[in-house]
Amino acid sequence: MNALLGRIGAALAAYLSRPVHVHSSAPAVANERLLACLRPGDVLLVEGNSRISTAIKYLTQSTWSHAALFVGFEALRMAGKDGSHCFVEADTIEGVRSVGIEEFSGLHTRICRPVGLQEHDRRQLILHAIQRLGHQYDLRNVFDLARYLLPTPPVPLRWRRRLIHLGSGDPTRAICSTLIAQSFQSIRYPILPIVEQRSADRPDCPACVEEILRVRHHSLFAPRDFDVSPYFAVVKPTLENGFDYTRLHWQHARSDQN
Repeated sequence: MNALLGRIGAALAAYLSRPVHVHSSAPAVANERLLACLRPGDVLLVEGNSRISTAIKYLTQSTWSHAALFVGFEALRMAGKDGSHCFVEADTIEGVRSVGIEEFSGLHTRICRPVGLQEHDRRQLILHAIQRLGHQYDLRNVFDLARYLLPTPPVPLRWRRRLIHLGSGDPTRAICSTLIAQSFQSIRYPILPIVEQRSADRPDCPACVEEILRVRHHSLFAPRDFDVSPYFAVVKPTLENGFDYTRLHWQHARSDQN
């Protein structure tokens, strides 16, 4: 039975991963310009163009359906991996893998950068992701994949985030957001923690409160969470490379002649 479910899951994953035409909300950034801006530890959000991407964007009410962690060329070379690759991502079919910048050619992307990340934590973050290369998504969980056959599932808004969750909870069964969330949680860097306020219990300041951060379960993160997180800065390659609006070439409108 497990073998049969595995074959059905593999076929379903392949179908859902096929690209479909998507009207992007913005032009894609050239690969060279992206690489010039990226730093190890950055999260690259991607507006995917597959069937499963369409469902994820609907469920999260977001442009972004995929996330990859930029670890840099050197880190992968030192780990004995493909030296032309610079990202670690989780793919539904291939599992956790390394890829190059060309994997995202022609797709709308956004760079989200953790702010104030200390160098030893950056190294640990990258190591955590690289050590998970080869982990797989359990394709026997056919129900998890079948929910994406409807690109816009008719479910209440409050349940949509949980529909992003894939797998049985086994830490070796990762998808894109889960993989990156676990990596940041390994160094206790916040993404969207649950914030609780309570009395600071200070006699000199009875009205004072303190914030306590509680970790959100890694399986419930979506790509958009890195975009809306108050702890990640959005980096725009056009501005980073030196933007001067006075040097833009505008096409002048031609007046109609009668």
